[in-house]
Amino acid sequence: MHCRPNVMAPIVHPTKCCVNHNYSETIVPHIHPQHTTTVNNEFFKHQHYFPQTQSVENQVSHQHFNVYGPTPGFGQGAPVPRPGFSPGPFFG
Repeated sequence: MHCRPNVMAPIVHPTKCCVNHNYSETIVPHIHPQHTTTVNNEFFKHQHYFPQTQSVENQVSHQHFNVYGPTPGFGQGAPVPRPGFSPGPFFG
């Protein structure tokens, strides 16, 4: 035969607390401005040159004398002038 079980009064335990965490995402923009300045530097190196030239000058001085008496190179034993090498129109 089938009998109903005996049921006792319930035993109530203390409430167990559970916590559910819900998360939401919020974007907060942080702006960090930046400026870059490019400085171009130009440096001049001045090189000084001192070129020097040289020249040579030959100076010739002449002095003319009026000599009286026998003329050298004319007369006995004097060399005979070659063609184109005569004493000139003022001699003779």
